[in-house]
Amino acid sequence: MNPLEQLYQEIILDHSKRRVGAAALEGEPGAHEGQSHQHNPLCGDDITLRARVSGDGVIESLAWQGDGCSISMASASVLSETLRGHAVSEFAEANETFHELMRSRGKLAADEELEERLGDAAAFAGVSKFPARIKCALLSWEAAKDAIARASA
Repeated sequence: MNPLEQLYQEIILDHSKRRVGAAALEGEPGAHEGQSHQHNPLCGDDITLRARVSGDGVIESLAWQGDGCSISMASASVLSETLRGHAVSEFAEANETFHELMRSRGKLAADEELEERLGDAAAFAGVSKFPARIKCALLSWEAAKDAIARASA
């Protein structure tokens, strides 16, 4: 394993343990908030994500609770840490890039440009080589897309 792959593996393991943005989601979403629940029936991963979006289209918070494999939990953590404070339009661009990375089946290598566009989410480049794990990495991104759309409505 090369040093970059080791670093990426460390990022995923770190985020699966410390879980940035993980919180108890009590009550119904408030004003300017949207919530989405996503479940992967193939492996049992489960996530509920709540997003708060300001009136000027900035993601103020991403909080989530979930249960699942280290990849799905790390992906939710990276997403929460990386995109909080960014514009909804920036999330849309990052979401498309992350989906493109997952669809690449390992052909899209993590490089400086990808790291600039995705931050720590570029660490999931290796996951794209394992079709059974792609849905795990995408689960929180789908929840965020839905929750942000609901919060922005």
